[in-house]
Amino acid sequence: MTTPRNLFLAVILFVVSIALWEGGVRGFEIPAFVLPAPSSVAMAFYRGVASGLYIDHLWITLIETLLGFVVGASLGFCLGAAIALNRYVEYFLYPYVVMFQSLPKVALAPLIIVWFGLGLTSKVINAALVAFFPLMVNTVVGLRSADEDRVNLMRSLTATETQIFWKLRLPGALPYLMAGIEIAMVFALIGAIVAEFVGAERGLGMLIQSMNFTLDVAGQFSVLFILAVLGLVLNRCVLYVRRRVLFWDVTEKAYSERQLKGDAS
Repeated sequence: MTTPRNLFLAVILFVVSIALWEGGVRGFEIPAFVLPAPSSVAMAFYRGVASGLYIDHLWITLIETLLGFVVGASLGFCLGAAIALNRYVEYFLYPYVVMFQSLPKVALAPLIIVWFGLGLTSKVINAALVAFFPLMVNTVVGLRSADEDRVNLMRSLTATETQIFWKLRLPGALPYLMAGIEIAMVFALIGAIVAEFVGAERGLGMLIQSMNFTLDVAGQFSVLFILAVLGLVLNRCVLYVRRRVLFWDVTEKAYSERQLKGDAS
């Protein structure tokens, strides 16, 4: 719960952690190429932001992540719906999907780079491949969670399968879908960074690789900090949408009530 007291304790914990990190690096004289001090990381962050270098690469990674998320989420939802509603699709297609998902995307990334080049397309494809599976699985589970008695009732009232899908199955599956979207968003960011590690012209992953060659560890830490904040912001955006879409859900109502009680105290 976000209360003034909890916020204050979180800030104090963060400050103490940074102070211990700084003191440990200076006290034990740890080399900067092994573990840089927070002050060095802050200076590297300031130089990268002030020069505009980090901002330029951040936009590229953000675009790759969002496009990959959209493509992967769309593919995951369509494929998940087909598997959930058609037993033949599940029997013939689902095993191949699982086999493909078991392949490490780090191993596939070089092939994707060879096929689609160093530009935006290869990064979007890799991000989509990483992001689609969590949403697909949640879509299958969510659509199959519909109460069979309600399905039979709608069929007895001459409802078509399309009407059953839009009025019963899909609304009931929304909590599962939003949970899958929350995971897929973070996975899309990971997929974009992995593709940039393998080969890219721009992006935060490429920037980390170039800093690795020059042993600029403080710069790497500063870029990792940007990625951590970016992942948190994307996650909060999904949570915001989740609370607006699932305002009718019992669990979401209970969570909102706890939040309001915490803020009031």
